[in-house]
This record gives sequence, structure tokens and C-alpha cells, in this order.
Amino acid sequence: MKKYIQQILLVSVCYAAASTGCYYDKEEWLYPDTGCDTTAVTYSTKVLPIITSSCYSCHAGNTPSGGVRLDSYNALNTYVQNGKFWGAVSHASGYSPMPKNASKLSDCKLTIIRKWLDDGAPNN
Repeated sequence: MKKYIQQILLVSVCYAAASTGCYYDKEEWLYPDTGCDTTAVTYSTKVLPIITSSCYSCHAGNTPSGGVRLDSYNALNTYVQNGKFWGAVSHASGYSPMPKNASKLSDCKLTIIRKWLDDGAPNN
């Protein structure tokens, strides 16, 4: 009987651990109190890390997806100036939503990008 109870306990613990995965979790839900720091938004300190982690896997290197390179300020600025960058990352109607086949960037990341764009998208 003791072995049976131990087996039930083990199965219960395994089930509980397996059913609490984070697949659908969003950054804002997991870390709601961290806030979004939009002070001192610059290309190099705030925007580039977002672009690097969210865009470079497809839009950098010798054969960027769709021929769209975002791996330098000048390359990114082309899409900033014509509005396609914001349209894509904000999932605006009429634009191909980016990152492709992935979740929309977090509200904080979009706020940082929008602040940088509103400040004139300087190369700083």
C-alpha cells in the first residue's frame, strides 16, 4: 500500500510540473511590476538590442529574408523613413506583421521603438 501511495504521489508531482509550462506566457504577464523604462531611449542602448534579438535571425547576413536587411542603422533607417518598419512591428493593417510567424513584440518594446521614432530615429 505504501508503494502505491508513493507512485500516486510521484505521478501527481510529475503531472503538476508538466502542466505548468510557460508556452503561452507573455512577458507583461510574467513581469508586470518591472515597468517599461523609456528614459534615455537611444538607438544603441535600447533599440538596437530589440532589433538584434527580434529581427537579426531573418534580416541580417548575406541573404536576408525578403531582401530586407536591418543589421545596420543605415539599412534600418530606409524602412524607418518609408514607414514600413513601424507598420510591420506594430502589426498595422496593410503591412506584413513582424516578427513573421511569431508573437508581436511586447508592449514595452513597441513603446521604446515608438519613442525612438517620435524623437526622429537618431543614430545615437
